[in-house]
Amino acid sequence: MSNKQWEFWIDRGGTFTDIVAKDPDGVLHTHKFLSENPEQYKDAATAGIRHFLNVGKGDQVSRDNIKAVKMGTTVGTNALLERKGDKTVLVVTKGFKDQLRIGYQNRPKLFDRKITLPEMLYTKVIEAEERVDARGEVLTTLDEDALRQHLQSAYDDGIRSCAVVFMHGYRYSDHEKRAGDIAKKIGFDQISLSHDVSPLMKFVGRGDTTVVDAYLSPILRRYVDQVSNDTGGAHLMFMQSNGGLTNA
Repeated sequence: MSNKQWEFWIDRGGTFTDIVAKDPDGVLHTHKFLSENPEQYKDAATAGIRHFLNVGKGDQVSRDNIKAVKMGTTVGTNALLERKGDKTVLVVTKGFKDQLRIGYQNRPKLFDRKITLPEMLYTKVIEAEERVDARGEVLTTLDEDALRQHLQSAYDDGIRSCAVVFMHGYRYSDHEKRAGDIAKKIGFDQISLSHDVSPLMKFVGRGDTTVVDAYLSPILRRYVDQVSNDTGGAHLMFMQSNGGLTNA
């Protein structure tokens, strides 16, 4: 079966998708597609694979014909720039509702009289009754019943992504884990806990990264699932920001 398999290297950009394909004889081929062309195809990457395998629109791609698909994509970056991620609820320690909005108060243009703050990625903020100090001592036990009610309300409003960022949660994560369990039982599709996503000491950096993870992960997961389904479950690998590859 291996002597009949193709390999694909795909760069899916915002405007064009470039494909390098190696056929079963080891010959390299290239092609360029518009990344967005809904009148012709649903996705440029899978359209390119179909093109090289000579598979019609109504036919299923066989994974037996594909050795591997290695892809770099700006799907997540584009969703972030265009603010097209999933609606996200941010859960923080009570008293820190506006901490990510306040940020670090950097002033790159010191004498600007009007400061335009960036748009926040989260749709709603929940302040949880909880507090752990820097040594791990529980000052306020997590009020699970109140948090459950607030999360249920967010879920009923159509929010399906949840980011949890508690004070000192990077080191003492029990409250974050319990909050995550509550969100999971309610039915949230994406739950990002700061101690998993970015276990940094500083609240703002940890919080920003966790919110981005909750906001974009569903977009990326749906795209990976789409490519996997359209290629018959072929072996997919995606490029990471450090240049490495990770299995989908």
